[in-house]
Amino acid sequence: MNIITLRRALLCSASGMALAFSATVSTAQDLSAAEGFLGTLVLGNNKRDVQTDTATPETTITAEEIRDRQANSIAELIDSVPGVTLVNSGTPTGAGINIRGYGADGTYGSNQKVQIQLDGASMGSEELYRIGTQLYTDPSLFREVSVIRGTVGSYEYGSGVIGGVVNLETIDASDLTEGEIGLSGRQTFEYYGNGNTKVSSTILGWQPTEQLEFLLNYTWREQGNYKDGDGNEVANTGYELPSYLVKGKYSFGDNADQSLTFSRSETTSDEKDVPYDAFAGTRTFGNVDRYTETTTTSLQYAYNPAGNDLIDLTANLSYADQYIEQEMVSGSPFSAALLNADHRYETTKLTVKNTSLFSAFGVDHNLRAGGEIIHKERLSASSAPGGTDKRFALFAIDEIDFGNGLTLTPALRYETQDIESNSTGTYVTEGESFSNSELMGGVSARYAFDNGFAVFGSVAYTAGLPILDDFDYATYQTYMTQSEKAVTYELGVSYDRVGLFSGDDQLKAKANLWQTRLWDYTSGTDYATVDRVNTEGLEIEASYSHGSGLYVDMNANFSSGEWAYVDGSTADYTRMPANSLGLTLGKKFNDTLDLSWEAVLTKDIQSTPGYAVHNLRATYALDTAMLKEAEIRVGIENLFDTQYTPHLATRAAPGRNIKLSLAAAF
Repeated sequence: MNIITLRRALLCSASGMALAFSATVSTAQDLSAAEGFLGTLVLGNNKRDVQTDTATPETTITAEEIRDRQANSIAELIDSVPGVTLVNSGTPTGAGINIRGYGADGTYGSNQKVQIQLDGASMGSEELYRIGTQLYTDPSLFREVSVIRGTVGSYEYGSGVIGGVVNLETIDASDLTEGEIGLSGRQTFEYYGNGNTKVSSTILGWQPTEQLEFLLNYTWREQGNYKDGDGNEVANTGYELPSYLVKGKYSFGDNADQSLTFSRSETTSDEKDVPYDAFAGTRTFGNVDRYTETTTTSLQYAYNPAGNDLIDLTANLSYADQYIEQEMVSGSPFSAALLNADHRYETTKLTVKNTSLFSAFGVDHNLRAGGEIIHKERLSASSAPGGTDKRFALFAIDEIDFGNGLTLTPALRYETQDIESNSTGTYVTEGESFSNSELMGGVSARYAFDNGFAVFGSVAYTAGLPILDDFDYATYQTYMTQSEKAVTYELGVSYDRVGLFSGDDQLKAKANLWQTRLWDYTSGTDYATVDRVNTEGLEIEASYSHGSGLYVDMNANFSSGEWAYVDGSTADYTRMPANSLGLTLGKKFNDTLDLSWEAVLTKDIQSTPGYAVHNLRATYALDTAMLKEAEIRVGIENLFDTQYTPHLATRAAPGRNIKLSLAAAF
């Protein structure tokens, strides 16, 4: 996709947005004019807010939207973000997250180009063969999920981030108790017709004092094989997924300006006689019994003294343990080593970060600076070389406000690495080690006009240090000292206006044009023939809300890519997401009823046909004397039972699925 094509796409999308918004606004004004209608409601009825106040391409999914989307997995929850696509969905072990064409690719479930952080802990970024993203955590555990696309906002989270960052933040007891002493809780039951899915989520929050709070969550999720749009059962898509979260926080010091927060979450999956190939779900390699256990533990100290803008300190010690035990049930003797392989990834990380607000040289600064110590250890397996990867990093991000609408944000990250093999493989011998270091950084600029418009742009360079998987190549001695490098350029415009057509409406929109060049390519099975990868795209997010309760949400993605081979030839980059448009029209009736229709449209890409899928959602708040926040949610996904297979997926998507949720707090 060249710049002219992108510009045309932007203009066409803007025209479509204008028509949709105009129609909605006209309807809203007509309804508001009707005598005795509903009166004026507060703004911000949208499912999702558009982050117009930053140059970073970031999307935040709140707890309300998490409940509203009724997703089976974290991967399914974020696939509505522009630029994000899934390599399959519907099962935790067979799904992967792809952002801007990087991350899961159908062969490996993840890599360091997409970072996943859970309460500050780094989740799996290993190239695990034919197994999904290794993120089996249930959506019910989280209060907020944010997705940063691209490199510019990634320097405090890791190196080599080209696709983006997924930040997961677990719920707090105070979310339930609202800071008051006592016991509160929430119980949710869900049932999905397609796949006979049953979900129970129990959350208890207890504050014995104002300074002390505890939380306990247990979620059970069980699904059978689902059916596609043609009514055919899709084999090996059933699973059981129990999850729990325990969390405690103690606040102390002057005005409770210090705190200690402990959290531990665990999710397990126990599958019997299933294909080793969790992506395709076929028996090409044979069948296994697979037990997966994902555990994340973190301890965070925070210090934010009142009246001192120079100190807002956090120190987070985290431990992520991902264990996969496999036993061969059937298959070729030549595949026995692969099918019987056990995997374990343990990542211990200490992150210390401080935020300072100060003025210097006539401008205001918001400086985030810190350091990380990372120790990753991986068990050796036939398809995954084992070893240790020790890293030390320093980072700084300074948001400089010039006071005239201009904000400039330079960012730096310096990272060193000592990586060592702990076993003798096809090429490497035990004890071989390498040391590497990289300095990376970027800068973004944003200028806000007085009329609600803002323009922004950025350039960001990152380097992916070698990973343990690189020991598996015949040329490992080269690749263990060579970083993957990428530079991303971004240019965009945003608009935020209250009172656009009337005194009680709001329009927020953001369009972002990006281009990435990756070289010194070492990841993927085609590493030997690829010289570089060029990708580019346009992402659009917009929302309109009216005081009458009407709202419109829209997002779009247009992107393309190119392989550039060492022999000088080129080809379409096969891992890009399909061009897509998502549109939601909804209406909130006071705080009682929320009705919405969502359409997801994609264009043909390579050999994958485009499709149109429609979803309906309704939430009704019950007025009860004993319970609070009691509500019924009904969702109908794939309303017209469309038969389709998303691009990058290896199996058909679910057909029509009616979802029912009952929830109440006490």
